[in-house]
Amino acid sequence: MNNKTFTMNETIAIGFMMFALFLGAGNLIFPPALGQEAGTSVLPATIGFLVTGVGLPILAIIAIAKSGGDLQKVSERVSPLFAIIFSLAVYLAIGPLFGIPRTGSVAYEIGALPYLPDGASALSLFIFTLIFFSVSYWLSLNPSKLVGRIGKVLTPILVILLGVLAVTGIVSPLGSPEAPTGGYEQFAFFKGFQEGYFTMDAIAALVFGIVVITRMKERGITSTEEMTKKSIQVGLIAGIGLILVYLSLAFLGSTSVSTIGYQENGGAILTGIADELLGIAGLLMLSFVITIACITTSVGLISAFGEYVKRVMPRIPYPLTTGIIALFSLLMANMGLTQLIQFSLPMLVMIYPVAIVLIVLTIFKDFLKENSGVFKGAVIGAAIISIPDGLSHTETLGPVLSDFLLALPLGEMGVSWVIPAIIGGVIGYIITRK
Repeated sequence: MNNKTFTMNETIAIGFMMFALFLGAGNLIFPPALGQEAGTSVLPATIGFLVTGVGLPILAIIAIAKSGGDLQKVSERVSPLFAIIFSLAVYLAIGPLFGIPRTGSVAYEIGALPYLPDGASALSLFIFTLIFFSVSYWLSLNPSKLVGRIGKVLTPILVILLGVLAVTGIVSPLGSPEAPTGGYEQFAFFKGFQEGYFTMDAIAALVFGIVVITRMKERGITSTEEMTKKSIQVGLIAGIGLILVYLSLAFLGSTSVSTIGYQENGGAILTGIADELLGIAGLLMLSFVITIACITTSVGLISAFGEYVKRVMPRIPYPLTTGIIALFSLLMANMGLTQLIQFSLPMLVMIYPVAIVLIVLTIFKDFLKENSGVFKGAVIGAAIISIPDGLSHTETLGPVLSDFLLALPLGEMGVSWVIPAIIGGVIGYIITRK
């Protein structure tokens, strides 16, 4: 098959596959939470969220297409050692430290908690997540095509449900947006920009982007130029879908406070909105679909991390690796969704600026003539700020580092790493040229 036989229908099919890949059930909890906190500033906050939650994943897919490889090839431009360390950090973030536990926590918040007469308890959370991760582990031993088949059925149902929820909430709003709170009071766009980190889709795209590229190669795309062109097309298809979902959920969250009050996490918000707008039948349907979607995501992530460990350390048996991952994820999930999100924040704040730099530089690598000095300097510049920025979100070092970071240029906006990254890239270019 040559490039000319790659039809528009096939482009649309891969675009929908990419949309399903990014629309994890866990992602649905962040826009409603953003909406509640942003209130009347929901639009600029959501636009900021879309930059990191939609724009960056699409750029990451394009970066993978331009590099003709995967995360390893993209990060090796800095150094082989950095490629190993950064790849491990990314896999840990989307794996047992946050991504996998989040699937169990979200499933509990939406699939079980609304129906517990006594509300949340440590015992009910443990029992639910024990069953959840036992099933996930069992399926991960031989995922075959089961997850893919379930995903093909669940994604359309989930989109239809969200569509009904959104239209109902727009036609008959639950209330009016309240005044913005917290970081949304002054810099709503940049606060939303950082909230987009929690979707983890940009770093996940660096890992799973190869799946999309492989599908293109199977359909006859061979040249890097054509692959990049098609990546842009499928990215736009997936991006439009994600934008509609995130805008709708953020709006629903912003209008929900007067009816369901402020909730501690997006899972509780989404549950409350569904109950108010669709009643018990809609809530039951949403709970079932999201719980199964969380299981398929969990299986996919456990399998992916297991394959990564198998590739790096072939002597460790795959069943043992996946078993340890499932057990560790079970323990992490029992922190509770709110605490889990807080726990993951420092790591995501450290990783994301570096990932953004790698993605942008890879896209412009031809213009930069693949200058390794630019990659090294920019990554070092970003990391010098992003690492202490991440540590500032911990209880121990937060009071010490917060004032320092706020004093830096763009510090109040939460993007103080941008200028050091640019300066580092320029210095790296000059040194390499000399």
